[in-house]
Amino acid sequence: MSVKIRLSRGGAKKRPYYYVVVANTASPRDGRYIEQIGTFNPMLKKDDETRVKLELERCKYWLSVGAQPTDRVARLLDAAGLMKRTASNNPEKSKPKKKRLEREAAQAEKAKKAAEAAAAAAAEPAAE
Repeated sequence: MSVKIRLSRGGAKKRPYYYVVVANTASPRDGRYIEQIGTFNPMLKKDDETRVKLELERCKYWLSVGAQPTDRVARLLDAAGLMKRTASNNPEKSKPKKKRLEREAAQAEKAKKAAEAAAAAAAEPAAE
């Protein structure tokens, strides 16, 4: 049975409130969980001490027995000093794809031809 430390959503519509829970990976997001180990209120300011509340001992226990935190929970645990999260960076994903490169090349070619035509038109009256 693989276990995750993840967020379970509570709160009203457009007023999110999350519970930090330990749950089986097969259980639904807001469904059955093994244990609630904290809360997260994103509506509060980032410097508010009640924004994130974690039971640190239980977090340490679940991490020690192999529970995998989700990315957002890993950020919370990193801020609490329980684990080290490495920032992910995928520069390949942000590069322009094939169609956009073709479109930009076509626009550059069109602009080059227009500039040459303008230069030729400007040189033509000077020759008269």
